[in-house]
Amino acid sequence: MSVKPLHAMVLGESATITQFADDIRLKSRFLEMGIISGSEVRMIKKLPFNGPIEIKIRSFYITLRYEDASWILVS
Repeated sequence: MSVKPLHAMVLGESATITQFADDIRLKSRFLEMGIISGSEVRMIKKLPFNGPIEIKIRSFYITLRYEDASWILVS
């Protein structure tokens, strides 16, 4: 499978988180929200014009900014 940023997923697509950006502040923020490597994530909603996206990880729904989602890589 190819590696791509989280925001590049299409609606309803599932993938596994493989890695994060090198920015330690963002990485710790993701970990606090429960977004960890190896977790399966599903794209629920994408707003137009690079708006926020909604994902489902485990049994939680999380909304992320488009820019933050670009730092999460999935396969």
